[in-house]
Amino acid sequence: MAKRLTQIATRTGDNGSTGLGDNRRVSKNSLRVHAMGDVDELNSHIGLLLCEPLPEDVRELLTDIQHQLFNLGGELSIPGFELLKAEAVLQLDEALAHHNASLPRLAEFILPAGRRSAAQAHVCRTVARRAERAVVALGNEEALNEAPRQYLNRLSDLMFVLARVLNRLDGGDDVYWKSERLARQQAAD
Repeated sequence: MAKRLTQIATRTGDNGSTGLGDNRRVSKNSLRVHAMGDVDELNSHIGLLLCEPLPEDVRELLTDIQHQLFNLGGELSIPGFELLKAEAVLQLDEALAHHNASLPRLAEFILPAGRRSAAQAHVCRTVARRAERAVVALGNEEALNEAPRQYLNRLSDLMFVLARVLNRLDGGDDVYWKSERLARQQAAD
């Protein structure tokens, strides 16, 4: 295991560089650091979602996702290292299938709104998409394992599904976009 930080304010980054897990220093504006930062931000937003009242199975899933995101960030911080396993992607696939099974088909686009927990899940979804884009950009420049990209792709889908699940707690529903097409369709029905 790598050496743990005992001092946070090291001042070694004052020159605009940061240390990777393999002891190399890179620019804080590098693609790798952007990807690591987006994954860290996503993990923080999931932590905020965990402050909300949630069904216990969703809480357990999100807690495990936080650990997997830490693995993903660790993998990004050590070029060539693998921490995030294919089983983590499979867990998200299974969670997607489980939670999708209880949801009605979408009639229209939905807004990132509703219950506070659902809105926070949508924030997590959008940050996951940004993290995915950052990992894809890094992968276009450097060799990366497939699991980080796949994990973020599935996770953004799962956060969308969980937002729909959370909006249905206590009899709620999705907040639909009021499109002209939907209004015409409803008027015709």
